[in-house]
Amino acid sequence: MKRIVYSEIKGNSPRFWALATLLGAFVLSALAAAFYMEHYGHYVTGMNNQIVWGMPHVFAIFLIVAASGALNVASIGSVFGKPLYKPLGRLSGLLAVALLVGGLVVLVLDLGRPDRLIIAMTEYNFKSIFAWNIFLYVGFIVVVAAYLWLQMERRMNRFVKTAAMVALLWRLTLTTGTGSIFGFLVAREAYNSAVMAPLFIAMSFSFGLAAYILVLFAACRGSDRDIGDVVVQRLGRLLGVFVATVLYFTAVQHLTNLYAAERTGVERFILLDGGIFTWLFWAGQVVVGGLLPLILVFRPGTPAARTLNRNVITASVLVILGGFAQVYVIVVGGQAYPLNLFPGMEVSSSFFDGVISSYTPTLPEISLGLGGVALAGLIVLFGIKLLRFLPTSLSNAAIDPQHELTANKA
Repeated sequence: MKRIVYSEIKGNSPRFWALATLLGAFVLSALAAAFYMEHYGHYVTGMNNQIVWGMPHVFAIFLIVAASGALNVASIGSVFGKPLYKPLGRLSGLLAVALLVGGLVVLVLDLGRPDRLIIAMTEYNFKSIFAWNIFLYVGFIVVVAAYLWLQMERRMNRFVKTAAMVALLWRLTLTTGTGSIFGFLVAREAYNSAVMAPLFIAMSFSFGLAAYILVLFAACRGSDRDIGDVVVQRLGRLLGVFVATVLYFTAVQHLTNLYAAERTGVERFILLDGGIFTWLFWAGQVVVGGLLPLILVFRPGTPAARTLNRNVITASVLVILGGFAQVYVIVVGGQAYPLNLFPGMEVSSSFFDGVISSYTPTLPEISLGLGGVALAGLIVLFGIKLLRFLPTSLSNAAIDPQHELTANKA
């Protein structure tokens, strides 16, 4: 492979500042929404005593999970020594940190008392997975920042593989911890499963790579840089493998629950009688986020470059939409099904025990979540503007050592 040259985005394009202004507007609206919810209380949201994790948590968990997977491209290049992925590693690390920061900001602002975070960071209950995650999230940012510095400082390149291995293990641990938040919740029948950890790892690979593909296309096209079909096809096929893995672990999760007689009720709720949750599961998660992307990236034949690009971009968008549906079903759907306080008996009370809970997201909640996405976008946007995260070219000739040989023979 030829030596890859990196450069920042040069000039002052009106498109750059227009995008920055748009993302900044979303961030400001998120801050206004957070102030509104903090000032008037969470009763102005759709959340209630039964569903305490709402749309902001859906956005936050999606972003945190995707952050781990976004680093996968860098890991493949540095840890497993795949030359094709090495030029993509810097942007991969930047996006991983940006997504994690965006998700954590949403999470903190949704607490109602962000200042209480100081207590969470100074007093720890190590029997709680939430305490572990304080170290995992902050540590992830430090590890990835160090990994990026070692990549960008030529004199320290010999330590890149070691840092990449640490980052790989750290992000797997981080996603395991995020999945374990649900896996350790014994009170909720939709959670409390050992398969939650590997399911979240698979979800991170899929969501993170989909986000990375969209950011890579946007960055290259916005700065007039070439991106060859060799890179696009490889990333598209890899995305298909991750999507299939998510579908596999999702099937394992529900088949395992169906095998246990006490979970028949919650499985029937999610798969058949759950209304919006059932629709989101089958139409959103399985069809839009699973089957359609697989068809697009694994369709037979060799499509033209423009068709290939369109298929991979469309598949990535569908994976993200299906991913939000999946996280919504897990987070909100798992809370909507009533707690089984007295197994084998019907429960009713004035506190809505034994009743399927309803939840309708409100505009402030959605604004807060979109603000986290916009903040991640701003970090990436100014990162590639100020520092050398992007290769000057990802054309076939620059990225594939066999390309010129094949072209000359032809």
